[in-house]
This record gives sequence, structure tokens and C-alpha cells, in this order.
Amino acid sequence: MVSRREEHLLGVGGCIVVGDDGSAESATAVRWAAEEARFRKAPLVVVRAWTITTAPRPVHWEPGYVPSEDEFASAVADQLAADLVDMLGESPGIEIRPLPAHSSPEEALVAASREASLVVVGSHGRHLASALLGSTSEHLVRHAHGPIAVVPVRGR
Repeated sequence: MVSRREEHLLGVGGCIVVGDDGSAESATAVRWAAEEARFRKAPLVVVRAWTITTAPRPVHWEPGYVPSEDEFASAVADQLAADLVDMLGESPGIEIRPLPAHSSPEEALVAASREASLVVVGSHGRHLASALLGSTSEHLVRHAHGPIAVVPVRGR
């Protein structure tokens, strides 16, 4: 679920929301969403859901040290910012609002869909399956509060 401190990143509706899990498949969705945001002249909110087990190690981590939730959140935000530069370049020409969300991808994207004019996800994320849609994209198709676009994985 998107927390109160993360809600301000969504703004007042009209944004394009895209889910990113750090995979090549979600990078395709992020680039597609960025083009849509440019076309609509809308801000792009990039949601990266995380848990303690999926977050990168915080900068000050060392064996025996247990980082705080804020340190993990900061590490996720830093990694997301670096990944966005890799995906979209230094000056993508649109307003980008990174949104690390300490929750499941399904909860974060459904919550973000309340404020979005469009939600974009890849058909599959980090864990490719033989099904037509991945679990997150399928969940979003069923529960989003507005329109969604599912960007297919090339070669499928």
C-alpha cells in the first residue's frame, strides 16, 4: 500500500503510473510509459514496490548491522533513481516522480491507480511465466481504479 508520506508523489490525478521491478521487461514498460507521458504532457510516477528481502543493501550496511526501514527505503530510492537514468537518460523531457513503496507490487499499483489517468505495466516482470500475463499485471487488470496498458514482452 502507498503510505501517507508517499502519497504526495502521486499529485492530483492525471499522472501516468508505471510499475518497475528492475527487470528488462519492466524497463520496456517504463520507456513506453515515458513516451505516453510526453504525449499527454503528464508527470510519470514510477512505482517500485519493495520488501526488506528485495531491497538493495543500504550504503552503511555491514555484517551484523540491521538497517532501519528508512535506510532500506533510501537504498531503494537511490537504486530506482540510477535505474531511471539508465532507462530514460539524464534529461528525459518529462517530470518523473520515483515512488518506492514498501508493499507488494499489486497493492502499490492498485493504490496508485486511484490518482492516475493511466497505469502501465509489463506483461511479465522479473519472474517470467508461461502464462499470458504475470501475476502483477493480471491482478492490476482485475483491480485497477482506471485504465491500464499492458506492454508485452518482445518475442512472446
